[in-house]
Amino acid sequence: MSQKPLPETVSYLLAQICHSHRGYASILLAELGLHVGQEMLLLHLWQEDGLTLSQLAERLAVKPPTVTKMLERMQKAGFVECRKDAQDQRVSRVYLSQLGKDLQTPVERVWDVLEERTLTNLTLEERLLLRRLLLQVHANLTTI
Repeated sequence: MSQKPLPETVSYLLAQICHSHRGYASILLAELGLHVGQEMLLLHLWQEDGLTLSQLAERLAVKPPTVTKMLERMQKAGFVECRKDAQDQRVSRVYLSQLGKDLQTPVERVWDVLEERTLTNLTLEERLLLRRLLLQVHANLTTI
């Protein structure tokens, strides 16, 4: 049995923070016609356009069917297009449309607003410490 009541644990607080962060991100991204998570897919394409579905799934740490569903929505919105690979017709690659390319600066602005709101009332030292601690927590949860 836990030594603390569940609502007093760090894990519970992290879950609450993630929920609040996602909610605020959702509001900001909706103004751009995006759903939470879609900006992450776009981020990977801004870094390297023409990724395969499996590459996107791996980089987003989700299952391929999740990427497929995201891409269906994003294609309908005109942000991306899927094309068969020139060398291997069994492989589909995802490319940014001009609309998807044009979203980079607005999405970066949204993340600036989100970052500032998240870190309001924290000193520079506290911000740096929080980042270091969160990186350690992430490593703890992702290392096998």
